[in-house]
Amino acid sequence: MSGKTKIGLIGTGVMGRSMAGHLLTAGHPVYLFNRTREKAEALLARGATWCDSAGEVAAAVEITITIVGFPEDVKRIYLAENGILECAGSGAVVVDMTTSSPDLARQIYRAAKSRGVKSLDAPVSGGDIGAREARLSIMAGGDADTFEAVRPVFELLGANIVLQGPAGAGQYTKMCNQIAIASGMVAVCESLAYAAKAGLDPQTVLKSIASGAAGSWSLSNLAPRIFQEDFAPGFFVKHFLKDMRIALESARDMNLELPGLELAKELYDRLAAAGGADDGTQALFKLYRGTG
Repeated sequence: MSGKTKIGLIGTGVMGRSMAGHLLTAGHPVYLFNRTREKAEALLARGATWCDSAGEVAAAVEITITIVGFPEDVKRIYLAENGILECAGSGAVVVDMTTSSPDLARQIYRAAKSRGVKSLDAPVSGGDIGAREARLSIMAGGDADTFEAVRPVFELLGANIVLQGPAGAGQYTKMCNQIAIASGMVAVCESLAYAAKAGLDPQTVLKSIASGAAGSWSLSNLAPRIFQEDFAPGFFVKHFLKDMRIALESARDMNLELPGLELAKELYDRLAAAGGADDGTQALFKLYRGTG
């Protein structure tokens, strides 16, 4: 696809706004829709075009990218009357980068195919930092030819881009990612709480353990935010809880028990109930210091 491909982006939140910015920097005409227009104003000032609905975006572009909050949002903007699939032109590509349900990804794929529209599910990992620095991990599901056609666009947004399999495979892979993160964040918080209780300086402890066998993205990137009392969302707790629910539901469908994920969700439910739903996932540490 040429550098002048018209691209729509629906959802200019924590990650979507950075992604749209990269597309503009690369010279793509970008068409935007978001429930709250104010969140798109900086992008509009850079030359993006505002549309009044998701369907209006899809009608104007060759590739429509969505990154919204919840599966019900995805279903509404794709499958409703005057939604994305009804308004997209034949041969257009739709790419849902929301973390959503594998079953819904397959439903969208089938509905898109019946209309002559190509579809990928391509959730991402890397949070606000990965989005800002264009080094997201993009895990895709769908047809190989569609994936290869969209790859140049993905390369503007991420650094680790993998086709995992047919429709739904991207969402299943993202669930693997979230399962690993969930238990990992519990471990990070417990490690720091233990260090403090033992009379150690947790920041000094981090120097020893972050580059050893215990090292992880969360330990290196989110532990420093904890030290700074920075609980702003790179990824919202409320969205993480949604992801854990999806993972547990799909695991039950496969007759798979995930006790570690069950425990992590229980802790995050406590955090959300205490007012932390709009915090970042690192805010789990509040439970361990008694302020959650």
